[in-house]
Amino acid sequence: MKPVIVLAVAMAVAAVLCHAGLSRRFVVVTVRGVSMEPTYHDGDQVLVRRNVQPTAGQVVVFEQGTGDWLAADAPAAALTSPRRHWMIKRVAAVPGDAVPRAQVLALHDVPEDRVPAGQLVLLGDNDRAALDSRQVGYFAAESLLGVVLWRISARRRPG
Repeated sequence: MKPVIVLAVAMAVAAVLCHAGLSRRFVVVTVRGVSMEPTYHDGDQVLVRRNVQPTAGQVVVFEQGTGDWLAADAPAAALTSPRRHWMIKRVAAVPGDAVPRAQVLALHDVPEDRVPAGQLVLLGDNDRAALDSRQVGYFAAESLLGVVLWRISARRRPG
């Protein structure tokens, strides 16, 4: 086999392996809704690093759960759709942090002083439009997709 062909095949294999590795670590997510305004707007795309333990202040993407709060925040189709539905919120507290009772009414009467293992306190930046820990309490850390690294494209807004 000619060296040029061997090199081309090797480069193609390397590119496929690199893409596979990157797609396991990073994913692009489109923001839907206004709960994170003014930081992120409906239609913005963000780069998310998977499998990262978040810290307070970081923005995360997580899988939308089931239950009463889903019906209040999601279109009816989300209840029956086989596709996953993602939410974007800011981390207010991680396991071991003090429970932010003053900030989060739904956690006002919890018995623990620290956020329990496997739980997160998540808040939308737009408190008037966000369904978050203020209403539903803790979110399961296992539903976390990853941490937002940066906005990679912004939806064009008039003006």
